[in-house]
Formats: sequence, C-alpha cells, structure tokens
Amino acid sequence: QVQLVESGGGLVQAGGSLRLSCAASGRALSMYRMGWFRQAPGKKREFVGGIDLTGSAAYYEDSVKGRFTISRDNAKNTVYLQMNSLKVEDTAVYSCAIDRTRDGSNRDYDYEYWGQGTQVTVSS
Repeated sequence: QVQLVESGGGLVQAGGSLRLSCAASGRALSMYRMGWFRQAPGKKREFVGGIDLTGSAAYYEDSVKGRFTISRDNAKNTVYLQMNSLKVEDTAVYSCAIDRTRDGSNRDYDYEYWGQGTQVTVSS
C-alpha cells in the first residue's frame, strides 16, 4: 500500500519561505510524476505544480511561478516544494499525490494516493 506523508508546514510571515516534503512508502516514486495541490477554506482544491520522473522538468500554476520550486530525490523517495516570497493568499492545506498520467496533469482526478496534507499559514 502506498502512503504519502507531507511535512514542513507552519506559520510564516508574508515574504518568508517554507519547504514542504512529501515522503513515500510502499512504492518507488521514481516510477511516477508527482504533483502538489492546495486547498484553502471554502475553496476548491487547486493545482500548484508537478514534476516529471527524473526531476528534470517541473511545471507550475501561474500564481506560484517564480516563487515555488518543486524538486525530488528519488533515492530518498521524497518530493519537495520550496516556497519563497510567500503571500497571505498562499494560506492553505498543501497535499502531494501521484500523477497517474504519462504526460503530466493539473487535474486532481488524475491523481491518486493523496497524503493527509500539511497546513501552511501566511500572516500579513
């Protein structure tokens, strides 16, 4: 059984940084594209970005481009989300998941084995 566990969330002031981790057990993540999503209270889950199998290519939702960076360490079976220049509107629960598609997707129904999420709160 695959289990994804996110960590690294917390409370940070606007302009600050956080690095989230998504650690997997039960399956080698090197076989899959991975994605990060977020969900703020009262809002739909939103794609943040994804990364290909080797980590050579990452892709992002427009509002986080230039501020967020996704990377992966397949030897550690872990994917990361580095978040810089955080804004109040980045406040959400952030979750990682396995992308079932071959070419990469920004649609949450293309993902499976969601982690429980980690709360990120950005204060003004």
